[in-house]
This record gives sequence, C-alpha cells and structure tokens, in this order.
Amino acid sequence: MTTLIKKPVALLIGSLFTAFGSQAAGLDDTTFKFGGYIKLDAMASQYSDGSLPSGNIGRDFYIPGLTPVGGNDEGTAFDMHARQTRFNFSSTTALENGKTLTAKLELDFMATPNGDERVSNSYSPRMRIATIEYDGWLFGQTWTTFQDVAVLPETLDFIGATDGTIFVRQAMIRYSHGGFQVALENPETTVTPFGGGGRIVTDDNSVPDLVLRYTHKTDWGHLSGAALIRQLAYDNGVGIDSTETAAAFSLSAKINLGKDDIKLMLNSGSGMGRYLGINTANGAVLNADNELETIDSTGGLIAYRHWWNEQWRSTLSYSVFEADNEVDLTGLGVTKSTSSIRVNAIYSATKALSFGLEYSHAERELENQQDGDMDRLQFSAKYSF
Repeated sequence: MTTLIKKPVALLIGSLFTAFGSQAAGLDDTTFKFGGYIKLDAMASQYSDGSLPSGNIGRDFYIPGLTPVGGNDEGTAFDMHARQTRFNFSSTTALENGKTLTAKLELDFMATPNGDERVSNSYSPRMRIATIEYDGWLFGQTWTTFQDVAVLPETLDFIGATDGTIFVRQAMIRYSHGGFQVALENPETTVTPFGGGGRIVTDDNSVPDLVLRYTHKTDWGHLSGAALIRQLAYDNGVGIDSTETAAAFSLSAKINLGKDDIKLMLNSGSGMGRYLGINTANGAVLNADNELETIDSTGGLIAYRHWWNEQWRSTLSYSVFEADNEVDLTGLGVTKSTSSIRVNAIYSATKALSFGLEYSHAERELENQQDGDMDRLQFSAKYSF
C-alpha cells in the first residue's frame, strides 16, 4: 500500500534538492510515493532438542537450518519485536524522450546483529531494495530473478514456507520484455570444508550469476519457469584455487480459485546453496584434493489460501528441503532435510489494519540421523499505509 505525496510536497523536495546544489529540473513531471507497514510480532517457541540462544535471528523468524538438533532437553522461548516494520519510497518521472523512469528504495529493521533488548530495543535500518528502471532495464538491488515473489504464501512469519523457497535479494542488471527476463546478478559462493565443520563464504567469483525466466499469465493465474547458471569459486591464496559450474531450475505457479488461490514451487539442481532455504546447504564442498564439488539440493512448497468472508482468511502451507550430501566429503554433521507446516487465521478490521494468529511445526534431520523439531505460536498486528 502506498501513499501519494502531493505536488506541493514534491516541489518542497525539489527546493531542498536545489538548496543542496542538486538539479531539480523536471521535478514537476515526477510523482513521489511513500508506503510500508508497522508490524508487531509476538511468538512462543518450543524446541524438542535444546534451544536457540538470545539474539539468534532464528528466534525472530523461521530459518530451517537453525532448528536445534541432538540436544538433551526441551527448550522454550518467548519473543516480541517490531523489527519487520517496513518503509518504501518510490518516484516515477515522465522523461522528455517520452519514456518513464522509476526508482524505489525500501528499508526494514531486520539487520543483524540484533539490538539491545535490555533497555532500548533499538534496531538499525537496512536496505532491502534500491532500483532504477528504464525502458525494460532494471539496475540495482531487488529480489533475484530466480525467485517468483508472487507465489510466496501469506504468512505471519517473515518468510513462511522457507524450506523450499528461493529467497535472495541482491544487486543485478536485468532486462524484461513481455514474459521474458534475463539478468546478471551478484555472485557469492558458500563452501563446506572437507570433512564438515562450518561454512566458508568466499566472494571469489569472477563472473556474475546468470538467470533466465519466462512467466505465462492467464485468467486463472500464472505459470513460471527459471534457470540459474552460476560459477562456484574458492581461492584462499595458500593452495586452494578451484572453480565449478552449477545449474538449477525453478518452476512455480499460482492458481486462482475464485477469491481463493493455490501456490506451488519446485526447485532442484546443483550448487543452489544460498538460493534455497536461506542457505540450508552450501553450494559446494571441498574434496580431499582441495577441489570444489557441487552439492545437489531440492525443495518445494504448496500453499492454499481460503477467504472465509471479506474480513477473515487462512493459509495452510507445507514446505520441504532435501540435500544430496556426499557424506565422505561433508561429514555427518550437515543438514539432510527439513520441513515445515503452518496454518494461520488473519482478520482484517479494515483494509489497512489486520491481526493474525499462526501455528507452525518444523523438523530438521542431520546426516548422522540426529533430529529435532520446533513448534511455534505467533501473533501479529499490522498496519499498512
């Protein structure tokens, strides 16, 4: 939901630009918008095998790879925050060549590390999206072209059906024409050391990630398919210098059933790593010769949203992730699979104000057969403007 900033305010902004020496020419042809929401989340979580420590981001929203496993005792935690609160600013300018230029900036407060809960509960804003769009081209940071944002289920959790979801924002250059999109996006490689024992984030790529997508829209919804081709690279400067090519695909659909809808997503391939399930598995593993080998992974989701009446609606979703680890290389302490199911009820007192309650159950299993689960009850209040 966005709020149009009236022309006198736009002129005021223009005068401020002029006061600071910037060019404000053509501002009369620019429309400014401001929007976002304020959201409170309160959640009670119970873990079957241990607990997440205070300040862990997995207590603020569901991250599949953080569900505790192998603990001796149950753990419980109650958390309340307003960190998901979001603001966006945008402008649309009619240019003298007859084309249109749009820009967008979006912020929220989900940055890590967390703020201090002892006294102030302060959180720093972070940039989510910053884009310029002109004549079919997009420049800046936004959702990866490999992700179909339109099939994200409506959940109270920050992401929701996270296990099988492609979820990445990053810098890119993208061209769109009709249903086709092609993008060069910022690369990043995550690697499991030989034998396991953590994650190496390399930033050693020499070429960008390439993403191709086609979306077919119909009266009943849409179908979309995407391909990802990327280089995985690691150079530590002291004997390891390896690259590997990886490829994956994503299929998604939204099916409208009157006012209700069904959302589907299936993702599979090699070296997806950070693209799937918030990096539940890494993109590659080092072998005994210090060469990279890609890790295959698969994930998907299905969600059904039902409108009970004009004010009440519910979404039931299920999501699953599975990694095909070569345990001789990764060790047995890596995640083999995760899954989650959630159901909610959301009440809209008005179009802008809503309240919701959501229950979720998540499970995680390691290659050594240790497992754990989480049950979470979440309440949210949200005002959009």
